[in-house]
Amino acid sequence: VNGVKGGVKASLQGVSDVGSAIVGVVRNLTSTTVRETSEFATKGIEAVASIVKGAISGVADVGASVVGSIKGIVSGTVRGVMEAGGEQKPAVRGAVAQAIHSAKELGLNVGDVAVEAVKGSIEATKTVGGDVVEATKDAILTAIQAAKDIGEEAVEGVKESLESSVEGAKDIIEAAEKK
Repeated sequence: VNGVKGGVKASLQGVSDVGSAIVGVVRNLTSTTVRETSEFATKGIEAVASIVKGAISGVADVGASVVGSIKGIVSGTVRGVMEAGGEQKPAVRGAVAQAIHSAKELGLNVGDVAVEAVKGSIEATKTVGGDVVEATKDAILTAIQAAKDIGEEAVEGVKESLESSVEGAKDIIEAAEKK
């Protein structure tokens, strides 16, 4: 976490448009981490979550908008993992879940963060040629699952935000509730 936090913080100091810079910064840090970490294969979701947590802390430390950076952080993380040979599912799940947990820790709107995290996952998966339908479903269901760790109010907020802001979310949520 601290290595990523420091890397993000150092890379973003003096950058006026953090939103544009964050995807590349996080992607490069993630890709390097995945390639250099032999444990990555066994600790996939935890490693991804650690990267997202560190990146969010780095953004917060430079005083940039965290909610405005979530999409880029998640996108950069998922892209970095997949481009380094990691699997899509743990990349998406780890990144989205940690974004939600970090939102709660920082007192951010969990619904807004969920939307940005899901959009970041979709963007990354499209960019690297992954299975966008599967990534969308995994991201949405992971966001709701992570919100359950926070409480019922968070779950409702995440569902409402996703249904109104992410194409296909309503159908995915309804299908999951029928199971």
